[in-house]
Parts: sequence; C-alpha cells; structure tokens
Amino acid sequence: MSFYLFRGRYSTESLRALVDNPEDREKAAGEMIASLGGTLHHLFFCFGDDDVVALIEAPSDAVMATCALVVGASGTMSGGSTTKLMTSKEAMTAMSAAQSGRAAYRAVGG
Repeated sequence: MSFYLFRGRYSTESLRALVDNPEDREKAAGEMIASLGGTLHHLFFCFGDDDVVALIEAPSDAVMATCALVVGASGTMSGGSTTKLMTSKEAMTAMSAAQSGRAAYRAVGG
C-alpha cells in the first residue's frame, strides 16, 4: 500500500455549510476511502493556502485517483492536490537505483 498527501480547499458554499451546520468531515472521508480499500490515517484542518490536509493509505494509484475524483465531483472543494509519498525504505531503493542510472545520464551541457 502507498501513502498519499491530499491537500484541499473547500468551496465558499461548503465553508458556509460547515459554519451553519458543523459536521465531522474526517468520518465522511474515512468511510468513503475505506469503501475503496484505503485508510484515512489523519485529516487536519489548517491555516494557509489549504483548508484540510489528509494522510491516506491506498492500495494503488487508481484507488487514490478514484477517491480524488469522488471528492472533486461532489463540488465540495474549490481546489486541491494529491502527492504520492515514499517511505524512507522506498527512497533508499530509489537512491540505490540512481547510482546505476547515473552512469547512463548526460547532464545539461555535459
């Protein structure tokens, strides 16, 4: 299973609805993600450019794309992004592979 960081901005209408009638969005998101075989580990509301960030574990990129499509098609968000994350072990594997790939690479101007 892979990890993903979802960052989202609620639409004005969604923010208004949450102020008028607060609801547990972590529960709603977690149930949808679980129904597709994933796990919502954390959902945080935040200051800054985004309103929420979530750490999600999903069995494939296709499942994570499905989750993003469900949320995007709902009209709840005005924007967002998904970043695939790597564990330290996965990054170490990539670093080791880069050692052999380096021999076949020609740098700009090189």
